[in-house]
Amino acid sequence: LQLVESGGGLVQAGGSLRLSCTASGRAFSSYAMAWFRQAPGKEREFVAGINWSGGRTYYADSVKGRFTISRDNAKNTVYLQMNSLKPEDTAVYYCASSIGPNIATTWRNWGQGTQVTVSS
Repeated sequence: LQLVESGGGLVQAGGSLRLSCTASGRAFSSYAMAWFRQAPGKEREFVAGINWSGGRTYYADSVKGRFTISRDNAKNTVYLQMNSLKPEDTAVYYCASSIGPNIATTWRNWGQGTQVTVSS
């Protein structure tokens, strides 16, 4: 899969953004997907994951209750709805596809990333 993210930008604290990640290829619905982020000077961290059908999701504690991951297999797209944004959410956000249909710890393909900046 080739992955392309969009939807990043500059937003004030408390605001919302929705990120999209569109995949090329017909096998999109076969794979779990996830969002990661990397802030300056920090390691890349897992944000949210979703299984092949959308029936199972998993979130990092830092975003639970504020972010929602979803997918539309007909559109080969995974989304990350981000609400109540905080300055500490500032990072480059990446989407990734797993090696199989369920959320795992191995991620095969990565997008180029989209910048999210939250001002205080």
